[in-house]
Amino acid sequence: MNVTAIGAGLAALACIGAGVSIGFATGKAAEAIARQPEADSKIMRILLLGCALAEATAIYGFVLGILIIFFLK
Repeated sequence: MNVTAIGAGLAALACIGAGVSIGFATGKAAEAIARQPEADSKIMRILLLGCALAEATAIYGFVLGILIIFFLK
């Protein structure tokens, strides 16, 4: 079995996890805004910060997968 393919596949899980977490956070933010519309700006600020951190995790996983594929042959 090719260890490189397994490593790259595991690194791709970071991208899947980030997509799920961003979707979950967006849904919860929409619920929070529906319950308390006057806190819209605070909720959006925290949502954008969380999404940026989750997206950074996905980018790190993607870069790690690319590095595994090209440098661990």
